[in-house]
Amino acid sequence: MVTVGLWVRLEAKPGREDDVSAFLVGARDIVDAEPGTEAWFALRLGPTTFGIFDAFPDDAARDEHLAGRVAAALGEKATDLLAEAPAIEKLDVLASKLP
Repeated sequence: MVTVGLWVRLEAKPGREDDVSAFLVGARDIVDAEPGTEAWFALRLGPTTFGIFDAFPDDAARDEHLAGRVAAALGEKATDLLAEAPAIEKLDVLASKLP
């Protein structure tokens, strides 16, 4: 059961949209190795706007993810790929349906 999550909004620099998309697709392999990440979605919301939604069983798993490899990689590439710093919001999951 998931109880907490993250919503991350990413705005690509002009001309870097394909690079942001490729970064997110490639991040899935990293997230697959995280046992505490119960659900993870990389999304395209518009021409230059992307998002990540992920869900976790508890705060410890969410904190582990925030200190993990995807967050580190995003931090390293943010100035090259993004028009602004990622907007990261912690949230509580009220209800969910997972396989």
